[in-house]
Amino acid sequence: MLLRLLTGGVINAAVVGLGWWGRKVVRDLDGSQYVRVAAGVDIDAASRDAVRPLVDDVYPDLDAVLDDDSIDAVILCTPHKFHTDQIIAAAVSGKHVFCEKPLSTSGADAQRAVDAIVAAGLQLGIGHERRFEPAIVALRRAILEGELGTPLVFEGNFSQDKFLDLPPDNWRLSAVEAPVGPLSATGIHLVDLAISILGRPTEVWARLSTQATNFANGDTLAVTLAFEKGQTALITAILATPFVGRVTVLGSDGWVEIRDRNHPEQSEGWDVTRQVRGEPASSTFFAPHASVRENIESFAMAVAGQSVYPVPLEEMVANARTFEAITRSALSGVVEVVR
Repeated sequence: MLLRLLTGGVINAAVVGLGWWGRKVVRDLDGSQYVRVAAGVDIDAASRDAVRPLVDDVYPDLDAVLDDDSIDAVILCTPHKFHTDQIIAAAVSGKHVFCEKPLSTSGADAQRAVDAIVAAGLQLGIGHERRFEPAIVALRRAILEGELGTPLVFEGNFSQDKFLDLPPDNWRLSAVEAPVGPLSATGIHLVDLAISILGRPTEVWARLSTQATNFANGDTLAVTLAFEKGQTALITAILATPFVGRVTVLGSDGWVEIRDRNHPEQSEGWDVTRQVRGEPASSTFFAPHASVRENIESFAMAVAGQSVYPVPLEEMVANARTFEAITRSALSGVVEVVR
């Protein structure tokens, strides 16, 4: 296995959790030069059958792939509550891990998972594919190069109505398994982007409500995040409105607004407006891009030692700690410290 990876060969991965998103991952990786989905895992027989045209071996439990020396990595698309224990089990078995967001709903558990990966000398990836969208890449480059001056405020909205068709007992609607539903579904991507641009969050005020559905974990979320250098992020996420996606960064010398044309699951590209002091406003279209695939392929290239995975471990943990603080604030109604 080591020789194959060092010589730039494709890595063999097992997708664990073959529901909506797990099946998308399997489809997106079909034909990849860097990742071969060699196995799938799900407790549900129908879900296993759904991927058989693209996956040779499917199993009802994780142990089967953890015991398989031909499997280099696991891609976790399982409910959030399982992530920490599954990451640690994979690390003990010598498997690299790509984990869908959120890494954990607990900062302490996220740190335990990261510590296990680091101790084993393995690679960890995270399902924050929005970092790999071309418009976001261009925005972050402009900020790093000082084109917008000092970043002052991050604004983001990521809303969708995909969950309206879910049965009431689906885990994604559970206040226990998916606390603060709009956050774990979409808002956490915006938290990640804000961290990647503004740094470490320090305080949060969040308001969660259920206004248009009967979702046990809420359908409308508004978050204000404070950062250690004085900047602010304003984030909204709604599960009861048709899709809308927008990211704006306001700086001392200019601003950029990115608008999604469609849900990232089936991207139709991004419209970007840019205004810099002293220059006329400009508009640019960025074509659709397979960002989910690029994220996992970047992880695979890091596993093979060909590049550095671009999401730092400390930012993964900071995201989980912020998730936990948002959850506390949504319940308490007051400003909470990001511990």
